[in-house]
Amino acid sequence: MRDAAKHLIEPQGVGRGPPFCFTQRGLTTKVIDLGRIETLIAPSLEAMGYRVVRVASLSGRRLVLQVMAERIDDAPMGVEDCGRISQTISALLDVDDPITHAYVLEVSSPGIDRPLVRREDYERFAGFEAKLELRQPIEGRRRFRGRLIGLSDEHVRLDLGTDVVELPLLEIQRAKLILTDALIAATSQRN
Repeated sequence: MRDAAKHLIEPQGVGRGPPFCFTQRGLTTKVIDLGRIETLIAPSLEAMGYRVVRVASLSGRRLVLQVMAERIDDAPMGVEDCGRISQTISALLDVDDPITHAYVLEVSSPGIDRPLVRREDYERFAGFEAKLELRQPIEGRRRFRGRLIGLSDEHVRLDLGTDVVELPLLEIQRAKLILTDALIAATSQRN
């Protein structure tokens, strides 16, 4: 897969991963439906006390299916948690077989400076600093950094220090928390 090129298709809605397409010389295009995989694994992980944060795929020498999960009780994730999740996901994918070619499964926790993926993430982490990137520029700008205020209808409110902006939730391509002393302190108090 050294010569593989990936082409992402725009996601349909918030929190659902886009199908992932890649091609390799001499092979046909292969599509991985990340939404289908998330739908397949989420109920089992929830029954185990975890929630799916994100399902993504990365191409390179090998295809990597990356599953990011966290504990529902917000306790810290350990290596044992990732191992249990990995075993469960492997069993589910072996039975349903949504990926018909070789891949590597990677399970991780989101970490302190986690991605913001779901609608509720913007409310849950209100008060903390975040970086957001839009699919299309608004007034010539795609990247924003500021303190999350929360949601207003279908917009994420962000305090930039000199101004408060409202960014369309469905236009956010990528968002993550910024590692700050306040975020570290809040995480330490929770644990």
